[in-house]
Amino acid sequence: MSLESEVITVLKKLVDPLTHQDIVSAGILQGLQVSSSGKVTFILEISTAYMQQGLKLKEDAAALLKSLAEVKDIQITLTAQRKPKGQNQPKEGIRGVNYIIAIASGKGGVGKSTTAVNLAYGLQNMGLRIGILDGDVYGPSLPRLLGVSQKPTSDDGRIINPIVVNDLKCMSMGFMIDEKVPAVWRGPMIQNAFHQMLRQVSWGELDVLVVDLPPGTGDVQLTLAQSVLLSGAIIISTPQDLALIDARKGLEMFLKVSVPILGWVENMSYYLCPHCEGRSDIFEHGGVRKEAHALGIPFLAEIPLHMSIREASEKGMPIVKASPYSEEASVYKALAQKTWELLTKLS
Repeated sequence: MSLESEVITVLKKLVDPLTHQDIVSAGILQGLQVSSSGKVTFILEISTAYMQQGLKLKEDAAALLKSLAEVKDIQITLTAQRKPKGQNQPKEGIRGVNYIIAIASGKGGVGKSTTAVNLAYGLQNMGLRIGILDGDVYGPSLPRLLGVSQKPTSDDGRIINPIVVNDLKCMSMGFMIDEKVPAVWRGPMIQNAFHQMLRQVSWGELDVLVVDLPPGTGDVQLTLAQSVLLSGAIIISTPQDLALIDARKGLEMFLKVSVPILGWVENMSYYLCPHCEGRSDIFEHGGVRKEAHALGIPFLAEIPLHMSIREASEKGMPIVKASPYSEEASVYKALAQKTWELLTKLS
């Protein structure tokens, strides 16, 4: 019996928690490669509803393969992109919008909005039609990041025309209320406002709508995750454990409502001195990459803490637009490329 046959035989002992078939028959096992040197690599496409069981499957698979004397190296990737067959799906997309992605974080202050705007411009730089929705009703940041102060218009008093900045279609509660006036609203009002910005805006034809969610796992996040057919979510975190604890909560929320996780981004990954370009890992660099690897979720980018990113954002012209050929902009462009590849692969 060949080593590949032995590997398949051993892995058939594992059971898919969704279909109760062995993982080979159930189609969870994908991309199996067995080299002559004894290296075994494959992907486990576990259902988003059973992520914890997926982690256990990964551990059990590794343990079984270690029992084979000829297996010298094991590489297993776990994806949370397979959805339960026959699952009722009441969620709806948005007419004319091909993909909707959520940009989320467990807590504030991790640079999520800056990442979302630069990602949007990075996708646009690829020739795609892009829109961005600022979902933070309490603390909208899109007007500042894009340098916009104008009010949106409506042709019929019902459907809102998005603000267009550099061909980027945008919507934010910050366009409609004075930034000095607090939104003292309860949950139902927040949900209604978010629903209007999402579905009562004339988005037109878009390849991707980027939704910049407020931090945490509150009403807006649940409204989006439970009612909108999301193509995926990207989790933003800084490297230190305190931020990762909250980021994991956001991850778990999306998994519970069967939203595919496109990947994790480590923002403020390291500090680059604007004078000497010296690097300092002031936030325990690599924490997000390590967490993503442990969960078997794609790691998408390490974004530096650099003066130019902050200065460009404060001037209302994000770095991808202000300095498109800079090294900082190239990081966001690479993130956009990976995001688009993942979206088209999922479709």
